[in-house]
Amino acid sequence: MRKGARDTIHYVPRVSQDQLDARRHEILAAARDCFARFGYEGATVRRLEDATGLSRGAIFHHFRDKESLFLAVAEDDAAAMVETVARNGLVQVMRDLLARAGGSEGDTAGWLGTQLEVSRRLRTDPAFAKRWAERSAAIADATRERLQRQREAGVLRDDVPVEVLTQFLELAYDGLVLHLATGRPPGELTRVLDVVEEAVRRA
Repeated sequence: MRKGARDTIHYVPRVSQDQLDARRHEILAAARDCFARFGYEGATVRRLEDATGLSRGAIFHHFRDKESLFLAVAEDDAAAMVETVARNGLVQVMRDLLARAGGSEGDTAGWLGTQLEVSRRLRTDPAFAKRWAERSAAIADATRERLQRQREAGVLRDDVPVEVLTQFLELAYDGLVLHLATGRPPGELTRVLDVVEEAVRRA
């Protein structure tokens, strides 16, 4: 270095973890709507760019590829579902879904779209099915553990095994998703969920 020469230091602004998390959340929300509207195959990178308002480089800085992005959307939904099940039970998940169906249609459509796309890929993509098995097990385990706690507290009926009640609630959930996904009106589903809840409680 010549005498008297000055070093030029370029400072790169650091992005906080909160900012990274917020950007990731924004990408997931926009991608969820895109997958719901166009399906996995139809949600091209160009459409994902349009939906998120970001370049592919910015999107795939957070997610390795489209497959990883879709799985992150589905896992995000599954994690939220597990949390609700553990705290309030699977029937509450169904009540929340029904409430969203009567309110923010776009939010419900996005969530349902993801669920249906997961169902389709479970049937057609063995690798995805194997990868998703852990998430499905987490939801079933959370449901089973909450039912067991309710039984120990004397709230749950004790004449039917917990495993059977878990499957009963899972079937009710699957039926609700299918009902709403096909565009049928909610009708008396709130009262139907009351019946479902009463069916697992001690008389």
